Amino acid sequence: MDFMLNEEHLQATKMVRDYVAREVIPTIGEWDRKQQINPAILPRMGELGLLGICIPVRYGGQGFDYITLGLVCEELERGDTTLRVVMSVHAGLNSLSLLQWGTEDQKQRFLVPQATGEKYAAFALTEPGVGSDVINMASTARREGDVYVLNGEKMWISLASKAHHFLVVAKTDPSAGHTGMTAFIVTSDQKGVKSGDIHGKLGVRAGSTGWVAFENVEVPVENRLGEEGEGFKVAMGSLDNGRYTVAAGATGLIRACLEDSLKYAKERTTGGKPIAEHQLIKQKLGFMQQWYDAARLLYLKSGWMKNAGMRNTRETGLAKWFATDHSVQAALEAVQLHGAYGFSDEYPVERYLRNSKGATIYEGTSEIHQLMQADYALGNRVDRPLRCELPAYDADHWQNEPETVAGD
Repeated sequence: MDFMLNEEHLQATKMVRDYVAREVIPTIGEWDRKQQINPAILPRMGELGLLGICIPVRYGGQGFDYITLGLVCEELERGDTTLRVVMSVHAGLNSLSLLQWGTEDQKQRFLVPQATGEKYAAFALTEPGVGSDVINMASTARREGDVYVLNGEKMWISLASKAHHFLVVAKTDPSAGHTGMTAFIVTSDQKGVKSGDIHGKLGVRAGSTGWVAFENVEVPVENRLGEEGEGFKVAMGSLDNGRYTVAAGATGLIRACLEDSLKYAKERTTGGKPIAEHQLIKQKLGFMQQWYDAARLLYLKSGWMKNAGMRNTRETGLAKWFATDHSVQAALEAVQLHGAYGFSDEYPVERYLRNSKGATIYEGTSEIHQLMQADYALGNRVDRPLRCELPAYDADHWQNEPETVAGD
């Protein structure tokens, strides 16, 4: 068992850490107060290659492995949850799903421009009346010749007003339960597609969250992702990838709470000595260190399994559940440690607390994950192979230029 990161992992980590320190942390508080996404973020992330970090070079990506994706997400959320959310929906939920389920034509038309940062992507599953209860969604897609006529509304969609491509799941056979759902790639410029932003959120205020409505949108059959009736499988595979990025990001948030608390505890004095010397302060710092180390090991294990091409639903769900719940706890401790200053936006820990809560709700609530882990332990739940699994990482194959793999 090797816990060492390779040189590529270290280089990617340093690059993102430097970017966050120079360009994100100095201004993110301002954008959080404005409740607007910094318009420079998406183009800059594309320019740095982050939007295609773990996509093969032949599809416009950087050719790094899934562990690198996790490390990048940890560093991004160390700065602000907003940036990790971009990676979750664009790279995790959408692009990796295209890599997993897409035809070669779909990869060329949609994945390549997403990996290069030319186009932005989102994932449209949740609806106004349906969150965790996916099977009871109301959106429908009716086959009419060479198109599907899509109707419905999706809610709480990150990058809703920014995305060019949506991965949408809708019912093609409402009577068939989870086998009557189908996935599609829908472009924002199609007739009948409308979107808008949601304001007044508790956290992730410097991000883009909104709704998308589809009114008689004619989706070509060639834009169907997977076979008809495989939409539930596509969605669950997408969530395995998205939850991995959430777990890694929440680990970065725990680290942000720890690092900021360490700095404050060493500088703030009471009774003539730094508060870091008081036992109860040390207890808070000790818990944060414990939570960070455990969360990091859990997501790195999931990344290792992804690299090996192994089904990782249980492990990724556990990593997401643990990291997100403990990021809330770490933020609560950080605010308490900062005292009155933790209650104001003079220090970033109040933003950490607001941002932390969302991840315990989206991509499977903490309660859903708790039940899932119990069912795994009881033997009531067993993961079966999907028709398409996320491809195992192969450095030689993934880092080849397009002409090298001509004829694949």
